[in-house]
Amino acid sequence: MDLTSHPLVVRARRLATDLLVPEAERIDQEGVPASHIEAVKRSGLLGVAAPAEYGGAGAPPAVLRETAEILAGACCATWFVQTQHHTPVQTLARGERAVRERLLGPLSRGELLSGVAYAHLRSYPRRPVRVRREGTGWRFDGTVPWYTGWGLNDVMLLAGVTDSDEVLFAFAEAREQPGLRASAPMRLAALTAARTVSLELDGLWLPAEAVALHTPYDRWAAGDRVKTLATSPAVFGVAEAALSLLDDEAAAPLRSRLSGLRERAYALADAPVPQARGEERGVAGAEGAGHGPTVRGAAAGEGVDDSAGEGVDAWAAERLAVRAEAYDVLRAATTAAVVAGGGRAMALTSRAQRLAREGLFLLVQGQTAESRAAHLRALGGAPATTGEQER
Repeated sequence: MDLTSHPLVVRARRLATDLLVPEAERIDQEGVPASHIEAVKRSGLLGVAAPAEYGGAGAPPAVLRETAEILAGACCATWFVQTQHHTPVQTLARGERAVRERLLGPLSRGELLSGVAYAHLRSYPRRPVRVRREGTGWRFDGTVPWYTGWGLNDVMLLAGVTDSDEVLFAFAEAREQPGLRASAPMRLAALTAARTVSLELDGLWLPAEAVALHTPYDRWAAGDRVKTLATSPAVFGVAEAALSLLDDEAAAPLRSRLSGLRERAYALADAPVPQARGEERGVAGAEGAGHGPTVRGAAAGEGVDDSAGEGVDAWAAERLAVRAEAYDVLRAATTAAVVAGGGRAMALTSRAQRLAREGLFLLVQGQTAESRAAHLRALGGAPATTGEQER
């Protein structure tokens, strides 16, 4: 599919060329400004995957991936802030009516930007954020270790686990308020510019009308697993940006590998998911995972016969292998950009060193115990195979 002329792809390239690339090294040191977020909002890119009936573009997954590659390759910090937005939009599209009718329109049209605070759910059975009923709403207590876009987001999709092992996702305003306090912005080896903080929750109360999703943990985890097995389009975007710093002779073999891996990764993202039961209603449809069905019960093993389990494991192993190989090309491409730049590449004004650090970040972004183990096996020369999901 040729996406070159798609309106959102054209807008993404214009945004990258006119604003993101020229400013990227400065932003890397100073932080993503509100003006960058306003430019993203005006572009319509926040609604790329949002339902058309709510003001979004309703574009296919291929367009979402292409625009993600463009933004990540131009300024990974700006991409990372705005990419948080797509999960809340897709959650609302399947979520509870009250909050959907209140927020899906403004989020789809790019009037509001949402962040996410749910990666800590992957540490289950530990519960960094606990949720319990209080009056007519829900009380959140605990610590969100990572929250990106603080001071830039308007709202956040916050999640925690109840005493009955259910996950609850609800929307809150992305600001300090009774029961919610943010740390100072973290200094990181890469993407400090994305304004990442930790959040302390001490009795944050949200009304029932703020709840978007309430489902058993295992059911949610099965759908989330689909997302974490996929290769992020940002990997291809940053690798391609690094290759653009090389001469044609040096770039050609790596670009050939990258092109083949991109084709494989996206074909896998669009392929059906093996499942023993119907679709899960939970959070799914990330940039790398397409918008297809999720694996209901596969992670927990519920209702899956032996042959179905073997199919799911083979399906996962193939995706993890492609993901690990894409990381290998990313590492080679960003290293080559630094080598080609020589001593000048060590300056903080160098594009090569920024891309190399962003590449390091992408190695751990969205990482789970399962994907980490597979990546380490691949780095050691063993196949990146996988068994059942590790926690």
